[in-house]
Amino acid sequence: MSTLEIKNLHVSVETNDGPKQILRGVDLTIRSGEIHAIMGPNGSGKSTLAYSIAGHPKYTVTDGEVLLDGENVLEMSVDERARAGVFLAMQYPVEVPGVTVSNFLRTAKTAITGEAPALRQWVGDVKDAMTKLRMDTDFAQRDVNHGFSGGEKKRHEILQMELLQPKFAVLDETDSGLDVDALRIVSEGVNRVHESTGLGVMLITHYTRILNYIKPDFVHVFVEGKVAEQGGPELADQLENEGYDKYLTTTV
Repeated sequence: MSTLEIKNLHVSVETNDGPKQILRGVDLTIRSGEIHAIMGPNGSGKSTLAYSIAGHPKYTVTDGEVLLDGENVLEMSVDERARAGVFLAMQYPVEVPGVTVSNFLRTAKTAITGEAPALRQWVGDVKDAMTKLRMDTDFAQRDVNHGFSGGEKKRHEILQMELLQPKFAVLDETDSGLDVDALRIVSEGVNRVHESTGLGVMLITHYTRILNYIKPDFVHVFVEGKVAEQGGPELADQLENEGYDKYLTTTV
């Protein structure tokens, strides 16, 4: 059983007008096997939370801690966070020309586990995972995300998660840009990894449609860089019906 604890997290980002405070004291705890949905309007700080946990250099933590089993990940380099068990599926996955998906995945697995996986077994694992995600196995020889559609990029993110088996996955708007079929396939992938490994999931989204496929245990409403309300799955239904207006009017 592992625990990811976010304590009083304050984060700023550098702008043309100087530092701008984005997160203003976030407290959140995720345990192994739990799925937490983070919802909120644009600009509320959801993606800032994701990238701060992962260690993006654009964001500066000005106060607070992020503890993984008691160890402060904010004191770790990005690669150390990954080896510790933190995984980020990006909203906008980047293209990496010149690096094939196959080489990328095996290099990442080797870096995380400390030893290269047995080649024959690894090839089989990659093909099996790609098949489950409805990805043509020819993708393994293509450059990472180069020329991929939005849906293909998101499936590749889940492919990484399935093969790297982190303790905690932060999924930053994985549903954005997906059609109905791709959304279902990606969601099935998340559920499959969750059920087989027991990882904790932080699922960041604007909309409730992905929650029809990935059932959250907890829902947190993000407004103005803070958790404005939290509850169970019924809170997502409430947001679908009422939107975020009541939170915005109370925080202005």
